[in-house]
Amino acid sequence: MKVGLAFANIGPFGAAEGAIAMAQAAEAAGIESVWTVEHVVYPDNYGSTYPYDDSGRMMMAPDTDLTDPLTWLTWVGAHTSTLRLATGILILPERNPVVLAKQIGTMDSLTSGRIELGIGVGWLREEFDALGIPWERRGARTDEYVAAMRTLWSGDSVSFNGDFVSFANVSSNPKPLNGSVPIIIGGHSEAAARRAGRLGDGFWPGKGDLDNLLGVMCREAEAHGRDPAAIEVTWAGDLTAGEDPVAAAETLAAKGVNRVMVPSYLFWQDPESSLAAFGESVVAPLAGLSTVGHTN
Repeated sequence: MKVGLAFANIGPFGAAEGAIAMAQAAEAAGIESVWTVEHVVYPDNYGSTYPYDDSGRMMMAPDTDLTDPLTWLTWVGAHTSTLRLATGILILPERNPVVLAKQIGTMDSLTSGRIELGIGVGWLREEFDALGIPWERRGARTDEYVAAMRTLWSGDSVSFNGDFVSFANVSSNPKPLNGSVPIIIGGHSEAAARRAGRLGDGFWPGKGDLDNLLGVMCREAEAHGRDPAAIEVTWAGDLTAGEDPVAAAETLAAKGVNRVMVPSYLFWQDPESSLAAFGESVVAPLAGLSTVGHTN
């Protein structure tokens, strides 16, 4: 089973030297990937409900540094060689897909094919307002942006005509090293699970009933002629908290989970030694654990 670090670009790891120290220690410990979070702006007095904390509020203050994920991942990629570099997640409808396709193609080319694009539709309406992007139909916009980017990566002199983006006979280079990058759908709703089944290379439900969400994903994949087992599933969990980590991972693997994510803030204090110990006690024992398969 793969092990990744979530919230990788926050706190001391968001700074230049902290990012290098963490990433190199994670790579040495056998960590497979690092995953970023993002917000372009932090609106004061927002009324939207943050879905991943019972308080409904983000666990950060307006003046908290939250580095741009694509810039941060490029920096980390320049100082590592095997660590996979992932957005977890990028708020896709806030981005221009033609520009983003160019950025991701460049990043993947420069890092020898190590980019994973985790995306979500967003929850913070006030951020959309500040960016001048419609809140309505953001799900449909997300689906179309994925299709547009994959079109740009598919060849040269390509065309696309949609409700939100259109282009004719254009080329975007460099392209991703392997012709595309894995697109992981993030979100805890059944809509996110259906999107993952319909078009995702992976699915990262941030919370919720894992069995139900995987069932929804599998049924949607099959309805679109896709193999659910080909969709990589990521789940968040603290493998250092009490429970035997191997047993916990075995339970998740039996449900169809391919990667387990742990929060980077567990290693803020002395990342080199704490990540080395985590690699020895948790990552190494999980290396040979295989996923049984998704169920619907």
